[in-house]
Amino acid sequence: MSDGKRPRRVAEAIRKYIAEAFTREFFDPRLAGLMVTRVEVSADLSTARVHVRPAVPSADPAARREIEKAANRAAHTLRRALGAQLGLKKTPALTFFYDAGQDAIDRVEALLGEIEREGGLPK
Repeated sequence: MSDGKRPRRVAEAIRKYIAEAFTREFFDPRLAGLMVTRVEVSADLSTARVHVRPAVPSADPAARREIEKAANRAAHTLRRALGAQLGLKKTPALTFFYDAGQDAIDRVEALLGEIEREGGLPK
């Protein structure tokens, strides 16, 4: 995506709006409690990649796909409302992705804890 100031400002505005919308405006239980971890906006402001994760992580890949599908179904509604909020000529197209970054961190910490319990790393 881009390193410019404007795309970063737009990305932050999108992140804040969507995070609030997930808590107030959607009645889909799959969207309740979703956190927006980051938003990447293209340099021309035409697309935005929105990374989300549930407040309570799930190890189930099917649940992750359901979260992505539910968020992407709400993308059109969010984009329309976001356009009015941001006042841009063209509102970025929203695409949602499950952010597995924290899951990877949790897995590494669990493995390190297991190694420590088993007597540590060999020297």
